Amino acid sequence: MDDTKLLPRIGSKIKINIDKVKDRLPSKLIEQISIDSRATIKGYKMSDGRSIGLVVQFQSGQENWFFPEEIERG
Repeated sequence: MDDTKLLPRIGSKIKINIDKVKDRLPSKLIEQISIDSRATIKGYKMSDGRSIGLVVQFQSGQENWFFPEEIERG
């Protein structure tokens, strides 16, 4: 049987795991995540075909997307 991981629901509160994303993000966003890594899932994004991305909104209102393995329950 396929070991499929379920995606978090839209509206879920999550935290970004900065250790898993700091090598691919701009320094300004890394600084923001370091201060407050909490965000809310706003939607889904088809990425490069290997996974579905999660569109998140930070407390500041800024939005970005991350792979499911880069987030934690908030």
